[in-house]
Amino acid sequence: LRNNTTLTAVDLRENQIGDVGAQHLADALRNNTTLTTLDLYGNNIGVVGAQHLANALQNNTTLTTLDLYGNNIGDTGAQHIADGLRNNTTLTTLNLARNKIGDVGAQHIANALQNNTTLTTLNLSGNQIGEVGAQHLANALQNNTTLTTLDLAGNKIGDVGAQHLADALQTNTTLTTLDLAGNQIGDVGAQHLADALQTNM
Repeated sequence: LRNNTTLTAVDLRENQIGDVGAQHLADALRNNTTLTTLDLYGNNIGVVGAQHLANALQNNTTLTTLDLYGNNIGDTGAQHIADGLRNNTTLTTLNLARNKIGDVGAQHIANALQNNTTLTTLNLSGNQIGEVGAQHLANALQNNTTLTTLDLAGNKIGDVGAQHLADALQTNTTLTTLDLAGNQIGDVGAQHLADALQTNM
């Protein structure tokens, strides 16, 4: 991959790459100028692997899609990815679903969204994100003007988290798709979201 000039997509989903394999891929990404899609779904790259890839993201100028679904990166791994996003200007789609990032990881990603101007699709589903994480993401949505799709399905946002997101929707005018399925949101949270939709346009 370091010297290849024709390959644009690599699918390595559900292998056993781990952190060492992630490091090799990251090294290749630093110099590669053609790869646009990297799928590492279900490879258990962990925190260390996430750090290697994040470092590569700071230099890579062609990758637009990165899938890290189910890689057990945790909140620390999310912090590394967030650091990579701050300076990256090409990544448009990032899948971090089922990585146990929790509220702390959500905060790191939210902080990155305050500065990042290229990411349009972000999947954070199944990450044990609660109302605190939802608040951080909501704060980011009030300033971010590029994200169009946010998937938060299968978290623990609840009514309070829904209210935070609803507040953000009153000012955010770029988000077109928000998935909140399976988030323990009741009547109160639904009311907040419904009220927000009346002013979101």
